[in-house]
Amino acid sequence: LVEKEDPIISEEEAAQYDRQIRLWGLDAQKRLRGSRVLLAGLGGLGAEVAKNLILAGVKGLTLLDHEQVSEESCRAQFLVPVTAQGQNRAQASLERAQNLNPMVEVHADSTRVEDKPDDFFLQFDAVCLTGCSRDLMVRVDQLCSQRNIKVFCGDVYGYYGYMFSNLGKEHNYVEEKPKLVKPTENSNDGPEAKKAKVDPNETTMVKKTASFCALKEALEVDWTTEKAKAAMKRTPVDYFLLHVLLKFRTDKGRDPDPQSFAEDSQLLKQIRDDVLEALAVSSDLLSDDFTSYCFSEMSPVCAVVGGVLGQEVVKALSQRDPPHRNFFFFDGRKGNGVVDYFGPN
Repeated sequence: LVEKEDPIISEEEAAQYDRQIRLWGLDAQKRLRGSRVLLAGLGGLGAEVAKNLILAGVKGLTLLDHEQVSEESCRAQFLVPVTAQGQNRAQASLERAQNLNPMVEVHADSTRVEDKPDDFFLQFDAVCLTGCSRDLMVRVDQLCSQRNIKVFCGDVYGYYGYMFSNLGKEHNYVEEKPKLVKPTENSNDGPEAKKAKVDPNETTMVKKTASFCALKEALEVDWTTEKAKAAMKRTPVDYFLLHVLLKFRTDKGRDPDPQSFAEDSQLLKQIRDDVLEALAVSSDLLSDDFTSYCFSEMSPVCAVVGGVLGQEVVKALSQRDPPHRNFFFFDGRKGNGVVDYFGPN
């Protein structure tokens, strides 16, 4: 495994993170404790991710957001006080975020993520982007993957949510597996007795490696190839919906707004037609009613997607347990929450 400078866990930290250390081990907690994370976008999803990373015990978390607190953002964002309308979202989130865990260094940055130079992103071990444009996400992903910096992207649109992760061409991690017990050589109970058996009371740590594709590659699949056509059956429709919503954000510079529901719904349908035609896939993939479910951030969806996204960042930094590759999609309309997964690899 890739080893960093071994951070020291104090007695106070050992007590604070006792449950986590018992769950994934001291080495994993040390790796987490030595990691710095950038979180761009402090909407409802960003607040959930921030909470999960701070409670997990990263070394430092930088909250980056140039937007102001609005009435709309307060509905799904629990880190900003209701009295903070008009203030910068990162600054307004800082106090409550820091109070979650005083052992984590939490910083607020109120500048635009688009204006940040390349060197800014290279000071972190992981970068998590929410509410960002497609071009920015592709730029940061390409930049960070060259320096072995882990990249995560995510968003929530009404009932829909997604997460993307790129942990590089070679991500090393360990997975806990039940231990196989070899039979004794003098066993005379037949061939079945001579086979290795699983001991449920003992486990062993197995080192593994996973490979990830870049975001640009994941979004630019050629759906006219035979391999892609075969993969279509296991590709959730949410993947194509993501293309539509990212194109809306690029064209309008914002997400669909409930206050202009009628106008934005028509625009979404037009973008859908254009996007699906450009991807050379069936126009029937997204029925017209999709526009009724992709407005605003919904708190329950933020909680689910933020929980998964935060967990994936923790797993990646601690190098513990198998990660998702590469997309995670969530559709809150599917009763108790059905998770769809798609990976170009």
